Amino acid sequence: MISVLFVCLGNICRSPMAEAVFRQMVREAGLEEKIRVDSAGIGGWHEGEPPHRGTREILDSYGISHEGIRARQISREDLDRFDIVVAMDNSNMSALRRMAKDASAELYLLTDFIPDADRSDVPDPYYTGNFEEVYELVEAGCRALLQKIREREGI
Repeated sequence: MISVLFVCLGNICRSPMAEAVFRQMVREAGLEEKIRVDSAGIGGWHEGEPPHRGTREILDSYGISHEGIRARQISREDLDRFDIVVAMDNSNMSALRRMAKDASAELYLLTDFIPDADRSDVPDPYYTGNFEEVYELVEAGCRALLQKIREREGI
């Protein structure tokens, strides 16, 4: 089984959105037995909270379930338990690299998967309020990530 962890700062906006979007894509592809999906935050300020209202609203508007998603803080062990860890921005990536040392997880930015991306960071809608822009980046990145995993794993 391939495991994917999405990471943002507080795990209430971008990474839970990516978790929900990717989980639906995995389900629609019939790969739930082959790909495990989760999300976490660099900080633990929102631990146990559901996704931000703006994230829930955008997911609801696209018919994507966010049921059961609760914020949690990433642990060092996550970097060995997950095969692929996807950061939402360069600041998150820097924090992950500091934690990772000799961890086995492959680290990526979500935008690494988006062909011809015009940016490296997925902007934080907690500050910008633009959940639609974030959804578009998340959807494109998740779609390309799933394709990469399917090709690499032959699934």
